[in-house]
Formats: sequence, structure tokens, C-alpha cells
Amino acid sequence: MDPPYQRRGRIWSDADKAYLIDSIINGFDVPKIYMADFTWGDSKLNLQKLPYAIIDGKQRFEAIFDFFDGKVVLNEDFVYLPNPELKLAGLGYPDLQKNYPDIADEFDTYNLLVMSVFAEAEEFINELFVRLNRSKPLTGAEIRNAMGGLTPSVIRQIATHEFFREYVKFQTLRGQDLNAAAKVLLFEYYGKPHDTKKRHLDEFVRETKSKRGERLEVAGRRVVDLLDELTEIFLPCDGLLASAGIIPVYYWFVRSVDEENYQFIREFLVSFEAARRKNKERITEDPKNQLIDQELTRFDGLNRSTNDEASHTGRLKILEDRFATFLIGNTRYRR
Repeated sequence: MDPPYQRRGRIWSDADKAYLIDSIINGFDVPKIYMADFTWGDSKLNLQKLPYAIIDGKQRFEAIFDFFDGKVVLNEDFVYLPNPELKLAGLGYPDLQKNYPDIADEFDTYNLLVMSVFAEAEEFINELFVRLNRSKPLTGAEIRNAMGGLTPSVIRQIATHEFFREYVKFQTLRGQDLNAAAKVLLFEYYGKPHDTKKRHLDEFVRETKSKRGERLEVAGRRVVDLLDELTEIFLPCDGLLASAGIIPVYYWFVRSVDEENYQFIREFLVSFEAARRKNKERITEDPKNQLIDQELTRFDGLNRSTNDEASHTGRLKILEDRFATFLIGNTRYRR
């Protein structure tokens, strides 16, 4: 169910899943499912030694399994077309089995059209996944994850770090963590902040695909090492980490700070965010207020273009300058 190229599961809402079940029970066609077929013999791609791996159809399988398990029920607007008089809305599979066994049997015996794909090269399966999903609203991170080469694998490894699993507060179902992981890896690979728009991240994956992997692996290890430090600085599900767009900036900011000053970073960021909020209130209340902090206003402006190199470097400069001032004014700090 979870080959490397697959996007995350549990993306469909219960209503989406129930709509698929509606289509099955009412006898409508369901789009073809594509499976990598390993029953023909040994394959180097079959790392988990299973007969099949999903290429396209994961969300449909999850919907069907959840209905079988009683986790999803029919939508409130469900109509059984062969007999609209039946009131089946809100019922689950166990209810159908008990009270409407003929309808449950229609679900049980529905034939999905499954295409077996025989391939020895991972690149072919990755390309097929991208092509099959090209017309669907996949995120850049999800498509990038299916590209060949070492880089998507390193990005996936970074995204499994405790920092992304437990410390960030933004949603990760659509690959937001993969996107943030790709950005910090890009920074480390080039040794400086960089444009992180979709096309730049895609170019990074394509460019590193044809090169030797030592430099990429070193960059990946550096990322993991610094993420270890970030878990000591931030809190689990930290409100400071509620936006994926700030992660590369915080990452490079922490990277620039002497380790002896790590203990002051979160306190500084909390005070910095409080100052930003207060500054926004002043602007709203009185745009001509002489107490408005123009540097914080500039930070907010840069924060609206989170993927520009100028935005990364501009926000970093402000954080670094203000942190230096914060340390000077902190009586616990000793140079």
C-alpha cells in the first residue's frame, strides 16, 4: 500500500469515500486500478516480498476497506437507484449484511478493473504514476516524490525525522513535510539560501539525479543532524512551527547561531512573534502611528513571498540582527 512513489493515504474525506461506495452499489464504473505485479517472478523492485504494489488506486482501496470495516457509512443523500424507496442513507456495511443482504452482495461481487503492470525498472513505474495522476490535483511534493533518483529518497528520509512527525504544527497529508524537507536539503546542498519555488525544487531533483550521490548524502546527514538540534530548541506541536513556509528560514537561522546560544533561540522567537503581532495591531489602529516598527513590517512583507531567495535572506538578516540585540539585552547571556 505504501511504495515510495505513492502519495500519503487518508487524503479522501469520509464523504468522498462514501461517494465511491455509492458508485459501486449503484453499478457505475470505477476508474481502473493499476498494480505492479510481482507474481511472475523475483524482482529487485519487490523489497517487501509481496505479490502486488499499488501504482494508482490507493484512495479507492482505502475507501473500500473502510466500508468493509464499518468505518464509513453511506452519505445522507444516498439513493439506491434500483429501488429509491429504500432508506439506506447512513447505513454501513454491517447494516447492509444484516438487513439488506442482496445489496451487500452486490457490493461484495462488484468487479474492479485492475491492470497488472510488469516492470523491472523503478523509473518506469514512477513515470506511470506521474502520468496517471497528471490530471489529478497532486501537489508539487507528491509529483516530486515519484521522480527517480536518490534525491526523493533522501527527502523522504528527512521527512520521517521526529521534527516533522511531532514538532511541526502544519498539516502534512499532502506532502507539506516533504516540501519543507526538500527546501532545507536544497539549502544544505548549495550551502546557502536559495529560491524554493516548485520549478527550482524540481530542477534540483532532476539535476542531482545524474550526479554522484556523495554530496547529496553529506547534505542529507547535515540536515538530519541539525533537525536533531531543532527538536531540543522547539516544543512538540509548537505554535512557532504552524507555517511550513517559515521552516527553511528557522532552519538556516539556527544553523547560523553558536551552539552555546541555542538555549535563547525559542525565547527570542516567542518575543519576536509577539512584537510582530503588536506591530500589526498598531498598523490597523493607526497607519500613521510613529511607533510602527518598519523592520517588522518589512519582515511581514517578505513573509508573503516565502519561496523567493530574497525573502529567505531578508528574513534571515532581520532575525540574526534582532537576535544579536536580544542577546546583548539578556542578563543571562555572557559573551
